[in-house]
Amino acid sequence: YNSRGGAYIDLGQYERAIEDYDEVIRLDPKDAYAYNNRGLAYRLLGQYERAIEDLNEAIRLDPQYVYAYNNRGLAYGNLGQYERAIEDYDEAIRLDPKDAYAYNNRGLAYRNLGQQELADRDFAKAEELGYNP
Repeated sequence: YNSRGGAYIDLGQYERAIEDYDEVIRLDPKDAYAYNNRGLAYRLLGQYERAIEDLNEAIRLDPQYVYAYNNRGLAYGNLGQYERAIEDYDEAIRLDPKDAYAYNNRGLAYRNLGQQELADRDFAKAEELGYNP
C-alpha cells in the first residue's frame, strides 16, 4: 500500500493515494511514513489543515523525520503562516544541515515575509548544497 500510494502521488491521483495510506495506517497506526505521505497528498489537494494533522502525527511518531518537517512547513506556507513554516524548516536544517530543500523552502518563506536578505542567503546555501530549482 505504501508503494502504490507513492505511485498514485507521482501520477497526481491524490485521492487514491490517500486510500492506500488509510489502509497502511489501519494496518500499522505507528507508520510515520504513511502519515507523512498522506499529509503530502492532502496538501497537494489543498486540504492544508488535514495535511498538518497527519504531519503532526508523523513527527510525533518520529521526531527526527526531516521530510515531515519540510512537508508541514510547506502546508503552513500554503496557509500564509510563514513564521510557523520557518520554524519547521529550521528544525529540518537542524536535523540535516545538508538539506538543500529545507534551505530553499525557508528562503521562499523569508521572501514571502519581505526578508529578502535572509531569503537570498538561504537560496545561496541551497544552491551550494546542490539544489536546482
